[in-house]
Amino acid sequence: MWLFLAFASALLLGFYDAFKKQALTGNAVIPVLFLNTLFCSLIFLPFIILSRQTHCLDGSIFHVAWGTLAMHKYILLKSCIVLSSWIFGYFAMKHLPLTIVGPVNATRPVMVLIGALLFFGERLNGWQWGGVALAIISFFMLSRSGRKEGIDFKHDRWIYFLVLAAVLGAVSGLYDKYLMAPVSSGGVGLDKMMVQGWYNIYQCLMMLVVLLLLWYPQRHHGERFRWSWSIPCISLFLSAADFLYFYALSQPDALIAVVSMVRRSSVIVSFLFGAAFFHEKNLKGKAVDLALVIISMIFLYIGSR
Repeated sequence: MWLFLAFASALLLGFYDAFKKQALTGNAVIPVLFLNTLFCSLIFLPFIILSRQTHCLDGSIFHVAWGTLAMHKYILLKSCIVLSSWIFGYFAMKHLPLTIVGPVNATRPVMVLIGALLFFGERLNGWQWGGVALAIISFFMLSRSGRKEGIDFKHDRWIYFLVLAAVLGAVSGLYDKYLMAPVSSGGVGLDKMMVQGWYNIYQCLMMLVVLLLLWYPQRHHGERFRWSWSIPCISLFLSAADFLYFYALSQPDALIAVVSMVRRSSVIVSFLFGAAFFHEKNLKGKAVDLALVIISMIFLYIGSR
């Protein structure tokens, strides 16, 4: 069940990346990111209010617990980690081809794997290790493809932004497992809807401060903001993808390393969008890199059965 949820989350995440690229093209990054956090908050705010004021959601998968102050401190830390990853990732997405961003993000579970081995004691079998090895190889092949477009992985600051976003995203993935693991297993034992609902609210408040202090005073300098219907689509697909992701992690037998790797198969969808709608270059070379990522996902699927 958790593996199916992970693949469904990956599909939605691919559409999320495509809408994000479209919204950021020729647009100011900070207001786009703020609106994303705002719309995500508006999606979950009704569930929070109904859960607090009524009993109609009691016992359902949409119930959002109010929680204690100590619990909200954990969620606030998650908001800081995720928002930092998003800030770096959005700037990288704006300045790099989608067919580069997707495969690089697909190597994020390798970082999660290392953390899962160190902190959660997870163990992978031979098939799963083979999938991880192929994902690592694909990263180095992608750097070769990037050179053909004038992107030097060693000196391009947007690549560093992308890698930093991936590292922070991996930290967030490990932290998610810790937040939702039962107390008896050394976790915090938070409900998935509580984490997803409240961390979006906190992110929105933090981005409002960033918007007012950093972007708004300089809004007439640099790239201007323009409205795009792709912006609310970012929030819609992200919220749905994250809901399935958290639901997968809440399953007792779920492996964080495998869930994170499968989730990155969203690169298939984003790659197709990059080719068909953004007319990006060097697709044949990148297709080989993408094929390695797909094979690595197959290896992980076989190994997890």
